[in-house]
Amino acid sequence: MNFTIEIEQEEDGRWLSEVLKLPGVLAYGQTREEAIAHVQALALRVVADRLEHGEAVPQMANIFSVAPRVNGQRRKPDKYWRHCCE
Repeated sequence: MNFTIEIEQEEDGRWLSEVLKLPGVLAYGQTREEAIAHVQALALRVVADRLEHGEAVPQMANIFSVAPRVNGQRRKPDKYWRHCCE
């Protein structure tokens, strides 16, 4: 998953940033860096909320992996586990 942030400076000097893959995720900041930080935080909140409610989210396969435990011990995923459980 990669979220591209579009950013532009408004006529009043504020910066507006937007994550295109997440409609409605946009934020203002007094500086470019502040606008980026705000929109990143908002995007993460939106993705978390969607996950919690079982809604569709952008592909998350490259962010999380799930590894089974056997008798309380960590186990590296084997070929079979990867095929059926990822």
